[in-house]
Amino acid sequence: MSEIISFTFNGRQVQCEPGQSIAAAVINTGTLSLRTTRFGEDPRSIFCGIGICFDCVVVVDGVANQRACLVTAQSGMKVESRS
Repeated sequence: MSEIISFTFNGRQVQCEPGQSIAAAVINTGTLSLRTTRFGEDPRSIFCGIGICFDCVVVVDGVANQRACLVTAQSGMKVESRS
């Protein structure tokens, strides 16, 4: 059995295996929207999955504009949606 780590996404605990991206871990919980757009509040998730676009940007431990598809989930991280 693999080790499980956990972090929070918008105050909700997310568990995943070490090495998973934030986007993969959050989507695995059934939450498809990582953020909303500034105008219209349209939901956004991962689009390219390789860090070229900015659809999956989140705030990680207070640092804005982190691409969730590129950042590896770490135990204890605080991740929040960015709108």
